[in-house]
Amino acid sequence: MHFFYELKEDQMEIYEKDSVHYPPHIHKSIECIYVTGGTLELGVGETLLHMETGDFGIVFPNVIHHYQVFSSEESRAFYFLAPPTLTGAYTDQLLTWQPENPVIPAESGHPDIPYALRRLYESAGQSPDSQKQPAASVLCQAFTQIILARSLPCLTLQKRAEQPGHDIVYDIVVYMAGHFTEEDISLTKMAEDLGYSPFALSRVFSHTFHTNFNGYLNDLRLNLAVNLLGNSEDSITELAMEAGFTSMRTFNRVFGERYRMSPKEYRKRRKNGGEDI
Repeated sequence: MHFFYELKEDQMEIYEKDSVHYPPHIHKSIECIYVTGGTLELGVGETLLHMETGDFGIVFPNVIHHYQVFSSEESRAFYFLAPPTLTGAYTDQLLTWQPENPVIPAESGHPDIPYALRRLYESAGQSPDSQKQPAASVLCQAFTQIILARSLPCLTLQKRAEQPGHDIVYDIVVYMAGHFTEEDISLTKMAEDLGYSPFALSRVFSHTFHTNFNGYLNDLRLNLAVNLLGNSEDSITELAMEAGFTSMRTFNRVFGERYRMSPKEYRKRRKNGGEDI
């Protein structure tokens, strides 16, 4: 089963890259977002939060979230995923509490936050196995906890049990993560398997995920295909089929709409070191 396949749950990941639409997903790490250019919409549950350049957002573990880019201007941000091994004494707090609003405006953010993110980014880029080096590991823990120490006091936290449930949203995300590569997946089949009406599921896709079933499905498949493009030597046709696409025409169209280039060109750029495309 591919369950948010791009994330290694025991390793740190950090990127500075162009922001694109990213479908709802969930994982055990905290996810920090620092907008370095343009604007970004952070979706948490059924809430969509606007972020401007300099704003910082933090998504606690096991919380469904997604991204939208509505502006035609270039949008760019740091995306930092920190597993529980880096959060130290904050781990219990992150699992027990949840911010009412996870976005800290630029004017309220502490300068230590972007500083720590940039140092983490530099540390991660030193070598492919930098996370295996004791010194790098200690630094990653220290900078992660600096980010938490400077951001958590700016947030209004509430117990997770006090928040309204989003069972249907969670069920959709988990179901899609487990079945998106299957050829026979459909809104009707998912409704039957989960025990919801197709209408109820369609409302979640439209009102919470801001897309439809096919758009969400193609996004999941595209994300896996892009991961395979950078980490597999299989042919483009083979990896597209592995990701669940049954038509190369659909794959090429969806890929071009997001990246403004062909899969072949994308793979070539990745091999030449363009990891932030």
